[in-house]
Amino acid sequence: MRTITIEEHFLSDGFRGVLAKSTLEQQGRSSAIQTKLSDLGTERLRDMDASGIDLQVISHTASGTTLVTGNEAVRLTRATNDQLAAAVTAHPGRFAGFATLPMTEPEAAADELERAVHALDLKGALINGTTQGRFLDDPAFLPILERATALDVPIYLHPGEPPEAVREAYYTGFEPTANFLLSTAGWGWHSEVGIHALRLIMAGVFDRFPDLQIIIWHMGEMVPFMLDRINNILTPVSRNLQRPVPEYFLRNFFITTSGFFTDPPLLLALQVMGAERIIFSVDYPYSTNQQGRSFLDNASISQADKEKISYLNAERLLKLPS
Repeated sequence: MRTITIEEHFLSDGFRGVLAKSTLEQQGRSSAIQTKLSDLGTERLRDMDASGIDLQVISHTASGTTLVTGNEAVRLTRATNDQLAAAVTAHPGRFAGFATLPMTEPEAAADELERAVHALDLKGALINGTTQGRFLDDPAFLPILERATALDVPIYLHPGEPPEAVREAYYTGFEPTANFLLSTAGWGWHSEVGIHALRLIMAGVFDRFPDLQIIIWHMGEMVPFMLDRINNILTPVSRNLQRPVPEYFLRNFFITTSGFFTDPPLLLALQVMGAERIIFSVDYPYSTNQQGRSFLDNASISQADKEKISYLNAERLLKLPS
């Protein structure tokens, strides 16, 4: 069975220098992970081969991308996409990629998405969290949504560090590493992406762009678990929408298994989303390919559903060669 993973990260040469100036973003990250993030060749392929990962769709880690603005952001993201595309070219059939965008410059971001898709053969874009406190439903980001729709490529919504006001209100009171992880991988990231998804729906983005596809990770960032309650509470007050809130989530979102390696959330996601909307991912190198492989191989689901999740859905959404 072919296996494709689509939530797998690297750290570009340009953003490594930016990251060195941000001690906050380095908390909780070991030197071994830093080394793996920087590798787009031998070690990454060795780790993939050891666990039977045929193809990684690689994206830039959240680290550093929110710390630059203006022309510097445009320059660094272009260089990042060029570096990733070079790795894809060097390892055909093993790597594909999502573009990084200079989100503080929306028009430039839309242009960079088009360049990345047409000139570099990247498969969409990954956007890290809010941009200067603004979610993607903000009208300023309309050019990016329009361009993604025109190009027929998905947007992967990845979380980023919470805005300072949110971090201070919700995620302080413990020692620094605990504060950071509570605000990110331990809880805050999941809540943020769930809110991001709901804001896009409630803002009418998918009435305006009915074909736009959004990917979110971590078994749907709590939304599948909450979907019936979301319908009962939010649909009645979302009078601007053409459909009930859950219909947009089921029609315009894919979710990944990234970082989740137990049956209960997978079985819930299957019941709510259906196998056609779930894509296997590991979150390499923050999680290991061995964890993902063991989970996929032993998941208590049918072989037909396993094949959809393992590779068929990714091939279809990202137009990957089979």
